[in-house]
Amino acid sequence: MSRALSLLVLALLSGCGFQMQGALDQPPGMERTYIDTVERNSLFHREFRRQLLAAGVELVDTPEEATAIFLITADSTGQRVLSVSARNVPTEYEVFYTVEYSLVSGNQTLLAPQDLTFTQDYTWDETLVLGKAREEDLLRDAIVSNLVRTILKQISSL
Repeated sequence: MSRALSLLVLALLSGCGFQMQGALDQPPGMERTYIDTVERNSLFHREFRRQLLAAGVELVDTPEEATAIFLITADSTGQRVLSVSARNVPTEYEVFYTVEYSLVSGNQTLLAPQDLTFTQDYTWDETLVLGKAREEDLLRDAIVSNLVRTILKQISSL
């Protein structure tokens, strides 16, 4: 009974044009895409690559094989102190992630150069160092997921 109900719900959702958030509606020309970046091991590059593959985009190893090139000109992350205590000890930090990118297909620019920065702040407690370090990592992962989702929406709207 529950299997039949699940199939019915899926049929209704697909019939109304429902699309999972973050799913890529691939524009023409992106069938074979090359990602041009110097930061091949960054969090952003790995997640963006994973999402493109999940969307059915074939990622190629050279620009010559590609129908589109996604160029990442900047890919950086870090943290800044937002506030300090009376003893001059940091009490609040901001984690940020910045990417600069563009998308071209042949001689056509699909996405003009864009600069996108997402930030998230968190409080710091020196007695909870290990937990707060893990919190920073989780925040950075969430920021990267949001960046990728935003860029996929931009690409889908082309």
